[in-house]
Amino acid sequence: MASTALLSAAGCGSDDDQTSSKTLTVFAAASLKPTFTALGTRFEAEHPGVKVKFNFAGSSDLLAQLQQGARADVFAPADSATMKKATDSGLAVGKPIVVASNTLQIAVPPTNPADVNSLADLTGPGVKVVVCAPQVPCGAAAQLVQRAAGVTLKPVSEESSVTGVMGKVVSGEADAGLVYRTDVKAAAGKVKGIDFAQSSSAVNEYPVAALRTSADADLADSFIGAVAGPQGQRALADAGFRVAFPAE
Repeated sequence: MASTALLSAAGCGSDDDQTSSKTLTVFAAASLKPTFTALGTRFEAEHPGVKVKFNFAGSSDLLAQLQQGARADVFAPADSATMKKATDSGLAVGKPIVVASNTLQIAVPPTNPADVNSLADLTGPGVKVVVCAPQVPCGAAAQLVQRAAGVTLKPVSEESSVTGVMGKVVSGEADAGLVYRTDVKAAAGKVKGIDFAQSSSAVNEYPVAALRTSADADLADSFIGAVAGPQGQRALADAGFRVAFPAE
């Protein structure tokens, strides 16, 4: 859980006098892109001289890049299982902080041409469904909800990230896709979100940790503190995440 030091740092704003001309590289799950992009802009404003560089992709792809030698300062996958692989292999240092959680929703085009209203409807004849691949957190969650509902989907495509699923629904290439509810909210009307009861059987936690390859551990901790602090938690909540440290 968040250390007192990190949470304290989050509320202090710019107190880093050692941040001239530095780049902080953050590898983050694709579903965090809108929120983290905004948080990065704010972090740069509060830390003059610091540039926050993001690499957004599927969590398993990001982990593979790190295992192959990519250098970064902070890792934020979309599930604890991927973070455990990072810590077990010595990539992440310290105890990861879980900052938020997320659940799935069915995304359909605004007109809902296949008349999808439940998870079972996704098994209907001719319904083109897209999901994340099983090795991706959103794909693992999709498998859990299928088991909970007692249905087996036959997707026309399995994507390496949740943004790939959303892209095919938005473009009309798919009648429906299983994505995070935050992705539906971020789509701002380009898709319609459909709740289903079995979504509660797959709650993905979002941990954040500093990486051993970081050139500035203090700066990495400051960014993690910003995500876990009030401003970061408010931004995540506004995006539709269930936050770990809600404001009282």
